[in-house]
Amino acid sequence: MSCAGRMQRKEDAMLQVSLEFQQKSSEYLDLAQREPIEITRLGRSALVLTSAAHYEWLEAAAKRTHRTAEAASVVIAAVEGAEMDPEHEHLNELT
Repeated sequence: MSCAGRMQRKEDAMLQVSLEFQQKSSEYLDLAQREPIEITRLGRSALVLTSAAHYEWLEAAAKRTHRTAEAASVVIAAVEGAEMDPEHEHLNELT
Protein backbone atom coordinates (compact mmCIF):
# COMPACT_ATOMS: atom_id res chain seq x y z
CA MET A 1 0.00 0.00 0.00
CA SER A 2 1.27 3.46 -0.82
CA CYS A 3 2.11 6.06 1.78
CA ALA A 4 -0.87 8.13 0.63
CA GLY A 5 -3.14 5.11 1.11
CA ARG A 6 -1.89 4.54 4.65
CA MET A 7 -2.35 8.22 5.49
CA GLN A 8 -5.92 8.11 4.17
CA ARG A 9 -6.70 5.02 6.29
CA LYS A 10 -5.24 6.75 9.36
CA GLU A 11 -7.29 9.89 8.68
CA ASP A 12 -10.42 7.76 8.18
CA ALA A 13 -9.81 5.95 11.49
CA MET A 14 -9.26 9.26 13.31
CA LEU A 15 -12.42 10.65 11.76
CA GLN A 16 -14.35 7.57 12.93
CA VAL A 17 -13.08 8.00 16.50
CA SER A 18 -13.87 11.71 16.39
CA LEU A 19 -17.40 11.04 15.12
CA GLU A 20 -17.95 8.41 17.82
CA PHE A 21 -16.81 10.84 20.49
CA GLN A 22 -19.10 13.56 19.15
CA GLN A 23 -22.06 11.19 18.99
CA LYS A 24 -21.47 9.87 22.50
CA SER A 25 -20.07 13.03 24.08
CA SER A 26 -22.87 13.36 26.63
CA GLU A 27 -22.28 9.73 27.72
CA TYR A 28 -18.55 10.40 28.13
CA LEU A 29 -19.19 13.65 30.00
CA ASP A 30 -21.60 11.90 32.38
CA LEU A 31 -19.12 9.07 32.95
CA ALA A 32 -16.27 11.54 33.55
CA GLN A 33 -18.30 13.07 36.38
CA ARG A 34 -18.03 9.70 38.18
CA GLU A 35 -14.54 8.57 37.15
CA PRO A 36 -11.66 9.72 34.96
CA ILE A 37 -11.72 8.40 31.37
CA GLU A 38 -8.36 7.57 29.82
CA ILE A 39 -8.07 8.37 26.12
CA THR A 40 -5.35 6.53 24.24
CA ARG A 41 -3.59 7.26 21.01
CA LEU A 42 -1.77 4.51 19.18
CA GLY A 43 -2.18 2.30 22.24
CA ARG A 44 -0.63 4.80 24.65
CA SER A 45 -2.26 7.01 27.22
CA ALA A 46 -2.71 10.47 25.70
CA LEU A 47 -5.38 12.32 27.66
CA VAL A 48 -7.65 11.95 30.64
CA LEU A 49 -11.17 13.33 30.65
CA THR A 50 -12.17 14.11 34.22
CA SER A 51 -14.63 16.24 36.15
CA ALA A 52 -13.80 19.82 37.06
CA ALA A 53 -14.08 18.90 40.74
CA HIS A 54 -11.49 16.13 40.38
CA TYR A 55 -9.18 18.42 38.39
CA GLU A 56 -9.45 21.11 41.08
CA TRP A 57 -8.63 18.49 43.74
CA LEU A 58 -5.53 17.44 41.75
CA GLU A 59 -4.43 21.07 41.41
CA ALA A 60 -4.82 21.64 45.16
CA ALA A 61 -2.97 18.40 45.96
CA ALA A 62 -0.08 19.44 43.70
CA LYS A 63 0.21 22.73 45.57
CA ARG A 64 0.36 20.87 48.90
CA THR A 65 3.25 18.69 47.72
CA HIS A 66 6.71 19.89 48.69
CA ARG A 67 10.18 18.61 47.95
CA THR A 68 12.21 17.45 50.92
CA ALA A 69 15.05 19.76 49.86
CA GLU A 70 12.67 22.70 50.23
CA ALA A 71 11.68 21.78 53.79
CA ALA A 72 12.83 23.85 56.72
CA SER A 73 16.11 22.66 58.24
CA VAL A 74 14.34 21.77 61.49
CA VAL A 75 12.02 19.41 59.57
CA ILE A 76 14.92 17.77 57.73
CA ALA A 77 16.78 17.32 61.03
CA ALA A 78 13.70 15.76 62.63
CA VAL A 79 13.29 13.29 59.77
CA GLU A 80 16.98 12.38 59.80
CA GLY A 81 16.88 11.80 63.55
CA ALA A 82 13.66 9.78 63.55
CA GLU A 83 13.82 6.09 64.38
CA MET A 84 11.66 3.49 62.77
CA ASP A 85 9.61 1.12 64.89
CA PRO A 86 11.54 -2.19 65.15
CA GLU A 87 8.60 -4.12 63.70
CA HIS A 88 9.33 -2.44 60.35
CA GLU A 89 13.05 -3.22 60.38
CA HIS A 90 12.62 -5.76 57.57
CA LEU A 91 11.82 -2.86 55.20
CA ASN A 92 15.46 -1.76 55.35
CA GLU A 93 16.35 -4.86 53.35
CA LEU A 94 14.27 -3.61 50.39
CA THR A 95 16.79 -0.94 49.42
